[in-house]
Amino acid sequence: MRAAVVVDSSGWLEYLAGSPRADLYASATEDTDNLLVPVISVYEVFKRVLREAGEDAALGVAATMHAGTVVELDIPLALEAARYPLPLADSLIYATARRHGATLLTQDEHMEGLPGVRTFEKPRS
Repeated sequence: MRAAVVVDSSGWLEYLAGSPRADLYASATEDTDNLLVPVISVYEVFKRVLREAGEDAALGVAATMHAGTVVELDIPLALEAARYPLPLADSLIYATARRHGATLLTQDEHMEGLPGVRTFEKPRS
């Protein structure tokens, strides 16, 4: 059995859009047996797709994300997340990965160097 993985919201958006960076996240997002999906990621990705592509596309994305194990937010997770010097959603995503001993895949530079995080450099525009 492979180790659990959490894909950050930006990684989901790259994967779902089929961007040139989608391959960085494909094996993790498609290995649903080992994929943990923080509920805040479902919120962030659903909201973005809803705004950009409409209700049907957003519901399809939510269903795709739900193929992994969705991790709900609870009080202990919220308290743990508050201890990290990261923005709200990133703190919750990171705390979810840490709670489950999962590797977090992200392209957020401010998470680089944190234990259990694999950072992919964002392309420069």
